Amino acid sequence: MTDSYAASEDAGIAAAGAEAGARVVRALYGRRLARVDKGGGDFATTADLEAERAILDVIRTARPHDAVLGEEGGQQGAADAVRRWLVDPLCGTLNYAAGTLVVAVNVAMSGGNSGGAAPSGWVAAVADPFGEELFHTDGRSAWGRRDGADTPLQPSSATRLVDVNLDPPFPNAPGFRGVDLLAHPDFAREFRPRVVSSTLAVAWVAAGRRAAYVTDGGDLTGSVHFAAGIALCRAAGCVVTDLDGAPLGPGARGLVVAADAETHGRLIAMIRG
Repeated sequence: MTDSYAASEDAGIAAAGAEAGARVVRALYGRRLARVDKGGGDFATTADLEAERAILDVIRTARPHDAVLGEEGGQQGAADAVRRWLVDPLCGTLNYAAGTLVVAVNVAMSGGNSGGAAPSGWVAAVADPFGEELFHTDGRSAWGRRDGADTPLQPSSATRLVDVNLDPPFPNAPGFRGVDLLAHPDFAREFRPRVVSSTLAVAWVAAGRRAAYVTDGGDLTGSVHFAAGIALCRAAGCVVTDLDGAPLGPGARGLVVAADAETHGRLIAMIRG
């Protein structure tokens, strides 16, 4: 089996898993759902749990020997497995519970043909359950799917919209704080802020609907929340670094994803300033 064939097959599994999770999220929307308290104001709902179960069913059927890291179920399989799936069944649970239809279902796979430590060459899929769209990559190219038809993702900074994640934690404060970036005088002149509170906005950078996305954090390459979006943006040709403009990986601080080098450079200059 060639690497390209394996990547295509794995990409299909990621897409099928994300779509299975999205169907559950849509089906349970608007119902009174049980909540599982995670502490610190965070919680999961029945929709999170059932969507993750649906995604894992897809992965286990196709790849029974692979390891999985799920947001709700944690690590399953060998922690040092070469092939590992990262599953975030409902990114934007607070939005979902409040009746705000801005959420994402994220599935990514590291290992096999990818080889690297960062999501470059990973297969991944991000589903928008209520927009009924799927963004997916085989690690080489990235597409958006609507009504069964795939079109290449084309990043663009034309909207000038920059999504800044303001959800805690803020490990790099006071050196970096998202609110300080929004208050920077150059930001107001060049961009317009958005706060979606779902990593769906990362996929929107790849799709040309956001000029950039910025979040605090540590090394997010192995995050169930961010790995799929990072993989999409890399494959689509976006500029992807940490808050210092450095490559992602161990020791990285947060995430800056930009549609082009000019937008990225302007944001990094503001963050440094």
